[in-house]
Amino acid sequence: MLFRYPAAALLLLCLSLALRAAPLPRSTPEAQGVAAEAILGFVAEAEKSIQALHSVMIVRRGHVIAEGWWAPYAANEPHQLFSLSKSFTSTAVGLAVAEGKLKIEDPVLSFFPELAPAKPSANLRAMRVRDLLTMATGQHNEDIQNFPYRGDENVVKKFLELPVAHKPGTFFVYNSPASYMLSAIVQKATGQSVLDYLKPRLFAPLGIEQPTWEASKQGVSMGGFGLSLRTEDIAKFGQLYLQRGRWDGQQIVPEAWVAQATARWMSNGSNPASDWEQGYGFQFWRCRHGIVRGDGARGQFCLIMPELDAVVAITAGTGNLQKVLDVVWATLLPALQAAQARTTPLAVETAIQAKLKAKLATLTLAKPTPAATTPELAAKIAGRKFVFPENPLKYESLVLAPAAGGNGATDVRWRSGGEEMAATVTPANWSRVEAANRESAVALSGAWTGPATFALETVLFRTPNTVRLELRFDPEGETVTLKAMPNSGGAPREIVGRWAR
Repeated sequence: MLFRYPAAALLLLCLSLALRAAPLPRSTPEAQGVAAEAILGFVAEAEKSIQALHSVMIVRRGHVIAEGWWAPYAANEPHQLFSLSKSFTSTAVGLAVAEGKLKIEDPVLSFFPELAPAKPSANLRAMRVRDLLTMATGQHNEDIQNFPYRGDENVVKKFLELPVAHKPGTFFVYNSPASYMLSAIVQKATGQSVLDYLKPRLFAPLGIEQPTWEASKQGVSMGGFGLSLRTEDIAKFGQLYLQRGRWDGQQIVPEAWVAQATARWMSNGSNPASDWEQGYGFQFWRCRHGIVRGDGARGQFCLIMPELDAVVAITAGTGNLQKVLDVVWATLLPALQAAQARTTPLAVETAIQAKLKAKLATLTLAKPTPAATTPELAAKIAGRKFVFPENPLKYESLVLAPAAGGNGATDVRWRSGGEEMAATVTPANWSRVEAANRESAVALSGAWTGPATFALETVLFRTPNTVRLELRFDPEGETVTLKAMPNSGGAPREIVGRWAR
C-alpha cells in the first residue's frame, strides 16, 4: 500500500526542500572509484561512432564525476526530452496515487464518462490506468499513428474513439497517446496539469527550475513528450529513483511506486542484444545489465544503475539510440562495475584527470573548415538579397556580407517562417541568436569553404535538431542553391534562390 501525504505536511515538505535545493555535489572520478581514463574512452568512442551527443553527465555515489556539453549546447540550457517525458508523467501518476486522487486499477472511462463513445466496446470498458502505464492498452500501432494531439477536437475524446482490438493488459504496443491519457487523468483527478502538479512535488524539491511542457489546446500537458529540462535535471531525476524516491533525507516519491514503476510488467520482445526488448514498466524501460531507463527520440537518456550506484544522463541528436547505449555499455559499464567491486581506493592519475578536464571543457559539434583564402565571389555577392520560392524548409531570403573587422567573419541575414534574423558568423566560434519561439533559437558557425561555396552549421540548441546548410553560388552571383542536410535523417533538400535586384 502506498502511503498518503497529508496536504499540510506536503506543503511544508515542498517549501523546506525548495529552500534547500542545490546542484548535485561534484567530485573527481577516482574519488568515487571510477577511472578517469574510462570516461575519456567513452568521449572518444562517442565522438567517433555517434558524432551527435549534445551532453553527458555521469553520477556515481550521488556525485557528478564528469559532465560535458558539445558547444553550442550548454549546461544552463534546457533540451527537448521527447519520450523521456513519459517517466515524469509516470511519477505524477504515482504521486496522485499516494495522495488518494486515483488508483491504477481505475477504469479509464471512469474519468471521462462525458467523452465516452455512445456504445464503448468491452475492451475499452476494461482498460485501466495500469494498462496506460504499461503500454498495454490493446490497440494496434496503425490505429495510433498520426494521432491528432494538436487538433481542435478534444484529444481525450479522439483517444476513446480508437479501436481496442485486444483485451487490455495482454498486448504491448509503444503508445504515446496512452501517455497523454495519463496526463489527462492526473489533471482530471487533481485539477492541475501534470506540469503544475509536479512543480511543488518534484521539480522544486529537486531544484529543477523553469521546466516547460508543451500542452494540447485543451491545456493538458502532452505527457508522452514535450517536456524540456537541463541535463543536470535529468541526472537529478535519475538519482531520485536510484535513491528509491528519497531526496535530502525526505521521501519525495513513495518507495513502493519507484519499485513498481521500474519493475518489468510487460514483455516487449525476446532479442537478448536489444535494449528495447528487455521488458517495460510504468513508462520506464528495462535494459540489459540490470539497468532501468527513461528515454526519448534522438537520444535523450536517463540511465539508472541500481547495482552500480550510478546514473548517466545524455542528450543527443541521433537516429541510432541503440548505438548510444552500446557505447555506454562498452566503455563506461566496465569501469562502473570495477568501481563497485573495488575494495581499495583508486589511485589518482593527475595527468589523466587534467586531460579529461580539458577535454570535457572543449567539446564542440563540428564546424565548417574554411578555405585558405576568402574567394573573390564573396565580394561580388556581398549585400545581395537572394529570395527563395515557397518551400518546405520555409526559407524566404538570405544575405551574406563580409563583417566589419574582417578575420573571416561574415554577416548573415535571413528570413525564415516569417521571422527576420541576423548573426555574425565565423568558423571558429558559435554565434547565438534568440527567436520569438524559444525553441527556434539558433547557434551558427559559418565560412567560405570553396570558390563558390559557403557552409553554415545551424543548431537549434534547445532541441536535438541541427542542419548543415551548403550555399552554392553561380559564378556571376545571380543564383544560390541552398542544400539542407538535417541530422534528423532523410534525403537532403535543395532550393534555388535568385538575386532580388
